[in-house]
Amino acid sequence: MTIPLSRTQLALFFILLCPVNIIGLWWAVGSPLVMDPNSICRKTKRLAGKQAELCQTQPEIVNEVAKGAKLGVRECQYQFRFRRWNCTSQNKYFGKILQQDIRETAFVYAITAAGVTHAVTQACSMGELLQCGCEATRSRGPPPRLAGVGPTEGVKWEWGGCGDDVEFGYEKSKQFMDARRRKGKSDIRTLIDLHNNEAGRLAVKNYMRTECKCHGLSGSCTLRTCWKKMPHFREVGDRLLERFNGASKVMGGNDGKTLIPVGQNIKPPDKQDLIYSAESPDFCLPNRKTGSLGTRGRMCNSTALDVSGCDLLCCERGHRDETVVLEENCLCRFHWCCVVQCKKCLVRKELSLCH
Repeated sequence: MTIPLSRTQLALFFILLCPVNIIGLWWAVGSPLVMDPNSICRKTKRLAGKQAELCQTQPEIVNEVAKGAKLGVRECQYQFRFRRWNCTSQNKYFGKILQQDIRETAFVYAITAAGVTHAVTQACSMGELLQCGCEATRSRGPPPRLAGVGPTEGVKWEWGGCGDDVEFGYEKSKQFMDARRRKGKSDIRTLIDLHNNEAGRLAVKNYMRTECKCHGLSGSCTLRTCWKKMPHFREVGDRLLERFNGASKVMGGNDGKTLIPVGQNIKPPDKQDLIYSAESPDFCLPNRKTGSLGTRGRMCNSTALDVSGCDLLCCERGHRDETVVLEENCLCRFHWCCVVQCKKCLVRKELSLCH
């Protein structure tokens, strides 16, 4: 379900995060948020520098930036669907999340930056942007041996196909997402946000995979054509969730330009780690100050022992079981070409809901 922006919602965003925090532009006022890039550039007068330049000269890239942010919204909501904070982007509550330096905020920044990188790079490969295309491969070395392809000795190879130009997507994501809140000032929030943005982009850039196709008579592989492809975005989300679970708590150094890990014998986080400086609330009860919607009424798994289980998700308040009747697609058939037609069936399900 998409929620169009009203004037009131646009105004709400500008109030939420000041000076401008571009990530909030897609997250703070809808779930998921659909924004016209022209509105972004026209309404957001505080955009400056590289962001303003993109808006003025390359609005089609801003369109892909918006798509990438929505990709990040969907992936965040998938990854956190069984947790107390389920990545809701509901108005004022989400604005409060963005104003804190907690683990959840770190994930939001990372998955958004990753989504923008992925969407812009994908648009290049699909030929949807004039500014970019397939990856240039002239200076690239030979492809590695791939599982299932067989030995490469004596097999000719060449870079071909349409490799994903992740460098272009990486640079546009950095250009648009990394505008500092206060020009020329390095504070701990800025350093943390920029670090998590970079971690998100690297979750795409550092995990490119090589795909190859064999050519030859009778199934032989006398020539191998290879190209680079991005990881599927679900893989990116899975990887960033692992980083979320192992995120490092940091504090600002005395020089105001460095971040120091909190705790003894803790190694400094690397560029791919997520970082935060404040502990998260428990998200058990509604609290506008912390951005918590609470977990009352949430579906839980009465037999699970992990974060989706009723004991943890319901914060030990207990749960109730309800029987509901839902309408679902069933008896689907494929008709040439290329339509899938389904009937509607009523399905009875047992649900566990948090008290």
